[in-house]
Amino acid sequence: MSLADRIDAVLPQTQCTRCGYADCRAYAEALAAGEADINQCPPGGAEGVARLAALTGRDIRPLNPEHGIEATRGVAVIDEAWCIGCTLCIKACPADCIVGVPKAMHLIVESQCTGCELCIPACPVDCISMRDVTTATGWAAWSAAQAEEARDRYAFRQFRRQRETQENDARLQAKAEAKLADLPAASVITDPEQLARKRAVIEAALARARARRG
Repeated sequence: MSLADRIDAVLPQTQCTRCGYADCRAYAEALAAGEADINQCPPGGAEGVARLAALTGRDIRPLNPEHGIEATRGVAVIDEAWCIGCTLCIKACPADCIVGVPKAMHLIVESQCTGCELCIPACPVDCISMRDVTTATGWAAWSAAQAEEARDRYAFRQFRRQRETQENDARLQAKAEAKLADLPAASVITDPEQLARKRAVIEAALARARARRG
């Protein structure tokens, strides 16, 4: 097991991005490469810093306040009177714990919420707030089993999003090829350079579509 794997295994897997990286795995890889410090994970708290110090051989130090403070664990709550069903919170949730359909009130599965708070800035009507569910902080408020479940849910979300992207790209490609096939014979391009330019235009359009989704 690599150092990045061992570091990732002791992170809380809330995927909150407070450490300054896209997810817990990215932070683990940065730590293993010596590009990040061990005190950038507020959900892990002081115990988390101690775990990372033991793994990396670095000195224990206080959490860096630039990344947040150790606090009680909260879960997100949606005010149903204000929810407009925009689905932006669903797209922002790294644990796929928000369910709902467009233009209908959404619901947060409390037992699966990691308390990452990423849904709050995503909501255009400010109808999401955090409710404390523990009095303990750091790893005392978050079990290894919860971290493992959160990791699995995040991994499945990443897989699902990649699959959806691939399926959508395939649909766009098929649609573009169908349009080319429907062109009158007189307009069919046979020159290799023209065909290459046409394909480049199609691939550029697909790339722009992927970038917008990203």
